[in-house]
Amino acid sequence: MSTKTPSPFFLHPSSFIDDNVIIGDNTKIWHFSHILSNTVIGKGCSFGQNCVVGPNVTMGNGVKVQNNISIYEGVEVEDDVFLGPSMVFTNVVNPRAFIQRKDEFKKTLLKKGCSIGANVTVVCGSTIGEYALIGSGAVVNKDVKPFALMVGVPAKQIGWVGISGNTLTFQNNQADDEFANYTLIENNLKVTKK
Repeated sequence: MSTKTPSPFFLHPSSFIDDNVIIGDNTKIWHFSHILSNTVIGKGCSFGQNCVVGPNVTMGNGVKVQNNISIYEGVEVEDDVFLGPSMVFTNVVNPRAFIQRKDEFKKTLLKKGCSIGANVTVVCGSTIGEYALIGSGAVVNKDVKPFALMVGVPAKQIGWVGISGNTLTFQNNQADDEFANYTLIENNLKVTKK
């Protein structure tokens, strides 16, 4: 009689994991998803239906990936990032079907705690700062400051959000939420966690 060791993560039977993949404890991978080789996924992540990750992608802990998202080589995702339904990453600036440009993949970095809304497009080569919030349908084609609230095509900053994800309202260049105090200094935020 053999006993099967329980997996430390959940994998729906309709999904696939290639060789040389590391997946952290308590991560859930739902229907029709595919994790490609040499991908590292942290603890406590969640992948909705129809996601493709990799190859050669690194993701932190606590990442929430909603339905219909492909995370390509060149993308790095830090802890506690939210990726909204059907958002899109690119990995080449000038793709052609008849030209191989795998050696031209540009790095895209999503910093800790940022949130990307539904149907957003993130053009490769961009860094999205800590706790930034990108509104649904935006197109990000340049770096985004930490805590910036971005909307539109192309995305433009229209305000600031706190760690809570709520829009910050400033009085005398000061704002706060339940997580931190925020000071606006020359169009950047100084954040002091509570």
